[in-house]
Amino acid sequence: MDKPIIQITDANFWYGAKQALFDVNVSIMPHQTTAFIGPSGCGKSTLLRCLNRMNDLILGTRVTGRIAFNDHDVNAPDVDVIELRKQIGMVFQKSNPFPKSVFDNVAYGLRIQGMTDKTELETRVVKSLKKAALWEEVKDRLHESALMMSGGQQQRLCIARAIAVEPEIILMDEPCSALDPTATAKIEELIQDLEKDYTIIIVTHNMQQAARCSDYTAFFYLGRLIEFDATNKIFTNPTNKQTEDYVTGRFG
Repeated sequence: MDKPIIQITDANFWYGAKQALFDVNVSIMPHQTTAFIGPSGCGKSTLLRCLNRMNDLILGTRVTGRIAFNDHDVNAPDVDVIELRKQIGMVFQKSNPFPKSVFDNVAYGLRIQGMTDKTELETRVVKSLKKAALWEEVKDRLHESALMMSGGQQQRLCIARAIAVEPEIILMDEPCSALDPTATAKIEELIQDLEKDYTIIIVTHNMQQAARCSDYTAFFYLGRLIEFDATNKIFTNPTNKQTEDYVTGRFG
């Protein structure tokens, strides 16, 4: 049996005096897609951002409990946050390509890591664009601005940029919320392809999306983890009445 890649134990989180997460316990298994669902403000994005310490960028935040990545506490004093974010990459709700060429967007993290060999850079960029199901669409436009691409292409470019540095985990914070149904379908298909190589954690408001592309689902309400189980069970036979009400659309 695989060991969890992420083990969250008694996690609590505060924005200033306001507590946003309460005693969260959950294990994330490698090479699975886990969806965090729940109404707005329930703590799912907050928890996602705890995993690679993105919340460190917000003044006055505080976390207690233990969040372990490969058995190591991500909040331990010896953790190199830049290295952590390389291993736990993130794709945001709004695609955020840099005002650079398609090639330079994907190569960005590799160059920061000191990769200068042109052939090696090209190999990694092409590989990442292929993995992000974008190569065929951009192979003749690598040196054009990424800002000229469609929203769906920009989001896949951000996924290519995240995977270029070869993370173990990809966090996705509502990656399709700004996209049309066609672009959304491409991202969902991509998520299913990527889980062969990565562990994926996705925050989504879209019940159907969680049902379609995740193996496990965690339902949050008011900062608490209400239920965590195989996605199929959460959507067809949840244990908790609150979960059932949420997934059947009775509230939230």
